[in-house]
Amino acid sequence: DIENFLEKPLNSIAKNAEKIELLDIRGLKKLKFRERNVFEGHDDHGHKEDDHDDHAKKEDGHDDEHKDEHGHDDDHKNLIWDKPTSFDQKILKKVHDENYVDMVKKSFPNQGLKFLDGDTIISPGSEDATIDAVGSVIKAIDGIEQKKFRNAFCVVRPPGHHAEKNKAMGFCIYNNCAVAAHYLMEKYKYKKIAIFDPDVHHGNGTQDIFFDNKNVLYLSTHQYPFYPGTGSEKEKGKHNNIFNVPLPAGTTSEKYMNALDRVLDKLVEFKPEFLILSMGFDANIADPLAQFELKSEDFYEITKRTLKATNEFTNGKVISVLEGGYDLKALADSAFNHVNALEENN
Repeated sequence: DIENFLEKPLNSIAKNAEKIELLDIRGLKKLKFRERNVFEGHDDHGHKEDDHDDHAKKEDGHDDEHKDEHGHDDDHKNLIWDKPTSFDQKILKKVHDENYVDMVKKSFPNQGLKFLDGDTIISPGSEDATIDAVGSVIKAIDGIEQKKFRNAFCVVRPPGHHAEKNKAMGFCIYNNCAVAAHYLMEKYKYKKIAIFDPDVHHGNGTQDIFFDNKNVLYLSTHQYPFYPGTGSEKEKGKHNNIFNVPLPAGTTSEKYMNALDRVLDKLVEFKPEFLILSMGFDANIADPLAQFELKSEDFYEITKRTLKATNEFTNGKVISVLEGGYDLKALADSAFNHVNALEENN
């Protein structure tokens, strides 16, 4: 049956010990970005932390003269690196079922590995990673609201968009973007939040959490039919607040950009006050877990067009939260292009 067939690629990677590092936030040191998060703007003391970027480039084998097709270099001298904040964990129970949150907290092993579901492995380090991922999005939002950052890219693992109200799934434990949206509503009283999810897999968890929430518009482009099996155009939400754009395997850059126009039209119609990018990069042609054919440079264009369409409503208030991406080089190159577009939006 199709559901079991689609789960096979995820199971094979989850059970491959060489890939388990992708489930740990620290595995991202292999990207150009060494720390867990990158924020744009100025920190509390006006400092820049370029040494992190230099260190990361040396690890990744890029020199100072590396540039992409848009003429951007690797220096990112105006980026601010910051770390996750501690937070009141009651916010987790605004997003997830209380019993589920309690179960997760008791599940982390003292040694070895444990499965929360067929694809979601946890280890002793996963407890800190899950909390740091949530702490990252909260730090990003506070920084933007306090005008310390202009926008933010949260480089986190584990991802979150498959995590439902009461279920871990597809490498995801807590739904980071859903926590971000609830935090914006609870603390900063936002009434119109958009979450755009260009990950190649449909964000069933985010859709599940906000299906009946009129204050949140969830939009997704994704391969379909495919894992996790949700994401048809018929799934619209209680308040017409779910907008799915399913696309076939083999979707090219041109076809994707045409589909993106539909997303942007819906965003303009909604007029969001704050934008959250549930930013998966596994639509890259090099990614082993899907069959889209996007190039790394396409993520620059996707980001730039989305920001241009929403800036007049959000005043540039956007956080981007890492979701999927399972080829490390493609992930690094795609994220590099994404951050360039975020920088330019300043």
